[in-house]
Amino acid sequence: MKILVKILAMNNINLLMNKSPQEIGKEIAENERKRRKEKKITQFALSQLSDVSLGSIKRFERTGEISLSSLIKIAFALGLEEDLEALFKKRSYRSIKEIIDEK
Repeated sequence: MKILVKILAMNNINLLMNKSPQEIGKEIAENERKRRKEKKITQFALSQLSDVSLGSIKRFERTGEISLSSLIKIAFALGLEEDLEALFKKRSYRSIKEIIDEK
């Protein structure tokens, strides 16, 4: 089961690799917008909660572009800091052999 989970994770990584940085940025921004709306927080309120300018939040949600510092502030304001902390923690695998050898 553990190997199957790792293979599925590897497949997700491969899917991401077929996307451009701009596409990934837009998907992150779309996910942020969904979480913000789920919490019934306006862009203006998020700006105040996160100490990120309203213009930066609007631009982020429209283009996917934002500074790392502002992204971290937004994540904290939405209670999603654990999502950011998880970035780069998982090891990516290039082959089944790497997965098996890890054991």
